[in-house]
Amino acid sequence: MINVLFTLVLVEMGVIVVLLFKSPLRKLMMMGLDRGKQGRGPLVARTVATTLIVVLGSVVYNFTSVQNRLRESSLINPTDQVLMANHLLEASLLGFSLFLAMLIDRLHYYMKELELLRRVLDSAKKHPRDRAGKETEGGGIEGYSNF
Repeated sequence: MINVLFTLVLVEMGVIVVLLFKSPLRKLMMMGLDRGKQGRGPLVARTVATTLIVVLGSVVYNFTSVQNRLRESSLINPTDQVLMANHLLEASLLGFSLFLAMLIDRLHYYMKELELLRRVLDSAKKHPRDRAGKETEGGGIEGYSNF
């Protein structure tokens, strides 16, 4: 399971790097994330995230049980130490994977918002007379508050 988690973390890190730098891959990744968030995509993502959280809880529980066994016994058992290290690595990778997934989701959301704001700003710059009558009471453009 550790190999799968390392692969998952590396793939998520690669996706974040692709999203951070403007390139043709970024556009492709944004389109893929857009399609993944349509239909049943969010339901599947929540199910997978919930499963990972349950597995994380199980790993943490096993880790604490091994740690309690080490505290109770006066002798240090090498097998328990290996088990504890393995559980600690699994818990760390699972938590980091969940964090990176959340980071990818937020990056995608903010990049979409930035793209929308740039389009609105460009259209306001191109047609200043047309947009002058459509300003809101606060002086901002329709649908957006002043920052």
